[in-house]
Amino acid sequence: MSGDRQGTPHWFDDEAGPVVRPYAMTRGRTSTAGQHRLDLIAVVVAQPHAAGAEADHALSPEHLDIVGLCRDTPRSVAELAAELDLPVGVVRVLIGDLAEEDMVRVKRPVPPAELPDESVLRDVIDGLRAL
Repeated sequence: MSGDRQGTPHWFDDEAGPVVRPYAMTRGRTSTAGQHRLDLIAVVVAQPHAAGAEADHALSPEHLDIVGLCRDTPRSVAELAAELDLPVGVVRVLIGDLAEEDMVRVKRPVPPAELPDESVLRDVIDGLRAL
């Protein structure tokens, strides 16, 4: 970051242009009501009616970027954070906003406790081989 000639800092990077702090993107929020569903591997899918999201002036450019990225291909929270080059916490808040507005749907991964036990799968495979 650079300062102006009088030594007063300003939020501008000479090479990158204006810098927006992550808390400004989320209006200071660090969570949303549905954030508990947004782990790193949760998959985000744009709703079909979100195609006209660009006309919604209440959405930030970052919100629109998320909808655009998820329109054709569902993406995980981690993928979105990486592609947008934003902190995961910021992306979670933005996705939460979009989910509350029904612009995206979040598919939760299967919790490990609900996955079949490996020994059960081995028994099934052994049973099938025995046939």
